[in-house]
Amino acid sequence: MKLLTRYLSREIYASVGLVFAALIMLFAFLDFIHELSVMGYGQYSLGFVVLFVVLTIPGHIYELFPVAVLVGTIVALVQMAARSELTIYRASGASTAQMLGALCKIALPMIIISFICGELLAPPAERMAQKLRLKALNTPVSMQAFRSGVWVKDEHTFVNVKSVMPDTSLADIVIYSFDAGFHLDTIISARRASYARPGSWLLADVLQTRFDKSGVTTQILQTQEWQSALTPGILSVMLVVPEQMSAYDLYKYTEHLKENKQQSARYAIAMWNKLIYPFALLVMMVLALPFASYQRRSGGISVMIFMGIVLGLIFHFTGRLFASLGALNDWQPLLSATAMTGLFLLIGGVMLWQVERR
Repeated sequence: MKLLTRYLSREIYASVGLVFAALIMLFAFLDFIHELSVMGYGQYSLGFVVLFVVLTIPGHIYELFPVAVLVGTIVALVQMAARSELTIYRASGASTAQMLGALCKIALPMIIISFICGELLAPPAERMAQKLRLKALNTPVSMQAFRSGVWVKDEHTFVNVKSVMPDTSLADIVIYSFDAGFHLDTIISARRASYARPGSWLLADVLQTRFDKSGVTTQILQTQEWQSALTPGILSVMLVVPEQMSAYDLYKYTEHLKENKQQSARYAIAMWNKLIYPFALLVMMVLALPFASYQRRSGGISVMIFMGIVLGLIFHFTGRLFASLGALNDWQPLLSATAMTGLFLLIGGVMLWQVERR
């Protein structure tokens, strides 16, 4: 069985590598074509375009891992079936359970690589790519959910930010502070804000307005320190979508939203999806195993590859659909994140059962 595992791993890793190379080149080329439409604005030259595309590759690797593993495993198994190698292994006593055990061992290194890529490589690379692009284009980050800009709640304080710069400094910031009875206590307006040290921001060009029983008082200050639980890490969520953040950052931001009694479903679903997603590789390999038995009657390897690509795309896009529906309808985050993985595992189990019946 060790010989079978070594041979299977060699065939599967080679096929997955080839599929990955094709998919990454395709997506990198599409990104490059897309970025050419804004090349020339500001300092966004060809060199910046190429660097941006290179920095987005880790994110594509993480997103495309299940598709590449499914298609690559199908290719490897169908080719082995065409050469009657799988028939020889089954005739020598290798059961379906042993084949699944071998696939689990083969999937383990890829699960680890996927987790490392999704947690340690893709999120910082994506943030760096977005910062590089915004800085070269001289464009601030501004989420126009409202005409007034971005609103953030921090305990008894509501913060309005017009723009977040690529270095996560803030521009045109207004801070509304309320007392324990939720009466407006202070309004602080500042042209700029930079993160000075943990828990503290340095405001510049400040206009402070206080409301008390004696009346309204205003004060103009060049700089002022502002204590807040907000951090550049929390604000960096404006640079990347939740699906491209690390599970740790998603956990911290979800806790921040819960503490401030705000909706956190989208980020909680993305966090669970990050933790579950690498294990989808094992599900893809289980799903690929029954395809080897259909090779002769289905017309060849090209049909198997096409079916694998279709199933992989269905898994990818339907999983995102479930996540969006879960965020909109406030479904249980773990259920929303694992629905498609569980469904595909069930489909793979049913296909294997049908193969064994024959």
